[in-house]
Amino acid sequence: MSSTSRPPHGRRARRVARAGRPGHRARAAASLRAAERRGGADLVHPGLRLAAAYAWRLLVVGALVYAAFKVLGRFELVAVAVFLGLVGTALLRPLADLLERLVPRPLAVAVALIGSIIVVLGLLALVGGVAAAESGRLVGEFRGGVGRISRWLEQPPFRIKHGTLQGLHERISAFVATHRGALISRALSGANRVVEALTGAALALFCSVFFIYGGDRMWQWFHAQLPETARSPWDRGARAAWSTFAGYTRGIIIVAASNATLVGIALFLLRVPLALPLTVLVFFATFIPLIGAPIALAVATVVALAGRGPVIAAAVLVLIVVIGQIEGHVLHPLVMSWAVQLHPVVVAISVIGGSLVAGVIGAIVAVPMVSVVWSVVRTLRTGD
Repeated sequence: MSSTSRPPHGRRARRVARAGRPGHRARAAASLRAAERRGGADLVHPGLRLAAAYAWRLLVVGALVYAAFKVLGRFELVAVAVFLGLVGTALLRPLADLLERLVPRPLAVAVALIGSIIVVLGLLALVGGVAAAESGRLVGEFRGGVGRISRWLEQPPFRIKHGTLQGLHERISAFVATHRGALISRALSGANRVVEALTGAALALFCSVFFIYGGDRMWQWFHAQLPETARSPWDRGARAAWSTFAGYTRGIIIVAASNATLVGIALFLLRVPLALPLTVLVFFATFIPLIGAPIALAVATVVALAGRGPVIAAAVLVLIVVIGQIEGHVLHPLVMSWAVQLHPVVVAISVIGGSLVAGVIGAIVAVPMVSVVWSVVRTLRTGD
């Protein structure tokens, strides 16, 4: 037999035999396909693969957040009431715990809630009484102030013609006369809003009673319904969330009260009309971070311009700058840093995004919501 037709033997023979088996051929084909996939993957830059991995996860998170906002939008009144109930709990729970040392728990909760309601209603009554008492004098001051503003705008550097201002006044009057029916209907819809607000306030008060009285037991019941493997992370995340939310709520109250006190003193010293109502406006506007207080002080500037003239209005503008610096560089770092650790850019984006989604309510809720989410993520990631 020739050497070319000699059958294979030894290792070569075994390799040939294995190659002829079906299983070996399938494994070889799978290895070849895996090598081809690895070669194709090597053509994609690692940074692009990382960006793609983050992108689809961010899309999923964004879809979930959007869905959550849509659901909350359908139940806006309930969501706002529960949020206000949590705010009341964060503010009054320490007071109720302190009173519990002297009286039974139900009585301590009742005293804390009723006392806070009396304080708020008394403050609103005081503001309304001051506004009503000054209304007659303010009408005359505002008429004179509008005339002073018109003469001021006609002088350099504005040089607006008198006929232009008069025409603007006439067009505003004509618009009001033409759309009087629409304005009345909007006022009636505003009355419906008042009814909704009272309903939400009652629900918020109802929630606050049970949150303050037995919030711990409510959480323990919910915690017991979870699987044992999920109880520990849920407990750590919930405690971090409540600590951040309560700290933010108490901190923003301190910042708002400080801002309102400074503004009230300055407005009283400058003898600006409606100083007390404007002070209360600044207090509530501070709950919208970054933009709330400047908007309220801009309203105070318009009132000062109409009631006291350009010089006092300029002084109020200086007040806006000074108080903005105090709030941004003193109050927030001292009061809020231990509760909320967010970059100012994140705060600004959160406020604007919340306002686009849900208006004023969204602007108020956005920052505490983002702070709570970040606190939970950080706690679960670090395992603290």
